[in-house]
Amino acid sequence: MQFDSRAFRSALGQFATGVTVVSVRDGEGVHGMTANAFTSVSLEPPLVLVCVDKRNRTHALIHQEGKFGISVLAEEHEAVSRHFAGARDIPVDITWIEEGVNTPVIKEALAWLDCTLWQAYDGGDHTIFVGKVEALSAPGGRPLIFFQGAYRQLA
Repeated sequence: MQFDSRAFRSALGQFATGVTVVSVRDGEGVHGMTANAFTSVSLEPPLVLVCVDKRNRTHALIHQEGKFGISVLAEEHEAVSRHFAGARDIPVDITWIEEGVNTPVIKEALAWLDCTLWQAYDGGDHTIFVGKVEALSAPGGRPLIFFQGAYRQLA
């Protein structure tokens, strides 16, 4: 059966996911990108993975810094997600936690994970970055959901 990348993307869009921001230091500032290709890998040691397009600036920064943060977004963070997905004209007010973590994470997130790069694997046009979780917090709340190419909320 033949299919193109649009059909592949549409099929994958049938899987509802949460939305995260992957963050990494960029000189004196913070660089971030929106990602929904994120999941847990292992409990012992505590490992997670995120898939990053090789053309994305975050890709080079994770390799360079050897660490990254994951912030799980709440339903009120759609603008934050859009901003870090490339809509930089959308203003966002973010409080970064920088004390006690290797990489800044979003304070208002449902959960955040501070990770050191454990391994990187080739994944076609993406790299699968596996991070060892060094610190975390999970205050909870209502998640931002992505399904069929659109942001959603739990009913």
